Amino acid sequence: MACTYDITTDRGKVRLIINDTASPTGCIFSDLEIDTFLAMHAGSVNLAAAEALGAWAAKYTLLPDSEKIGDYAYTQKIIANMNKLKTELEDKEAKAPILEISEPDLSGLGDTTVGEDLE
Repeated sequence: MACTYDITTDRGKVRLIINDTASPTGCIFSDLEIDTFLAMHAGSVNLAAAEALGAWAAKYTLLPDSEKIGDYAYTQKIIANMNKLKTELEDKEAKAPILEISEPDLSGLGDTTVGEDLE
């Protein structure tokens, strides 16, 4: 499973957002999987990261979210935290402008006269 981490690429940015950076045990997602998430969302880094978080959280759904051993009890919030970040990324993408609108510079129109336009 190829796993590269280069922050100058969209793949690396997705890995950074979801904290799937190189570790001694390897990455959670292969390069091909990250590239697939990017392709599914037309290159949107935020939506690809949200998709990856959803897939990663799905792995934890089979595990119990709380456990009690004697007097000791704990609750995992892994899925809730991943889903919260996933929602934040989706909201961030939804609020981003689709395109930027610029106004044309019409200040140069005063330099010509009607007579020049008619010639």
